[in-house]
Amino acid sequence: MRYPFKIITFIPMQETILNLTDVAIYQRERLILEKVNLKITNGEFIYLIGKTGSGKSSLMKTLYADLPLQKGKGTIVNYDLKTLKEKEIPFLRRKIGIVFQDFKLLYDRNIFENLRFVLRATGWIDKAKMKMKIREVLNRVGILDSIEKMPYQISGGEQQRVAIARALLNNPELILADEPTGNLDPKTSMEIMEVLHQIHKSGKTIVMATHDYALILKYPHKTLKCEGNQVFEVVQKSV
Repeated sequence: MRYPFKIITFIPMQETILNLTDVAIYQRERLILEKVNLKITNGEFIYLIGKTGSGKSSLMKTLYADLPLQKGKGTIVNYDLKTLKEKEIPFLRRKIGIVFQDFKLLYDRNIFENLRFVLRATGWIDKAKMKMKIREVLNRVGILDSIEKMPYQISGGEQQRVAIARALLNNPELILADEPTGNLDPKTSMEIMEVLHQIHKSGKTIVMATHDYALILKYPHKTLKCEGNQVFEVVQKSV
């Protein structure tokens, strides 16, 4: 006798990486954004767009605890932004990779030493493991052959690749990229975006602030816009 049965597919629950509820963001006493509600799950790629001064960078700074969360509720990589203590901030930032527009490399030392400085500052001790990790991340962003060069000896696009490699050193749960192509020409911007795209395809969660709509059209993902003290989702065609 045959019995009817159902095939049940189990879909794994996506882990929440970031959750903001009724958040207000201030620069000192000035209100920048209000009533921000945002939830990002593991593996998403989110664009953050908006005019200069609309609050993109302030939101980013709140996420990596450069600006304190004064109002509302917020968690990021299992840290409570509202109750976060100053001594906990370095531990939070070990779980977040940050890529800046102006690279923020140390120009008095070569690429290898730039990355080794970060590893030592985040608790790495074993020299062999540090060397292996540095070579791994530089190879991942396609710039291993520049490992012994000084930052001023490589192009802006190559410097940004180093900055992305630096963000990957501690295998972060989330990458925050604040205008990572802002100082680059269109061709180089596309190359950097392709690097980030490949990193995302490997499973990393990325939030990227940008004003480069050409990138958004070529690599479409969920897009949030800062405007009029609000943050809201926009559909691709209305960007």
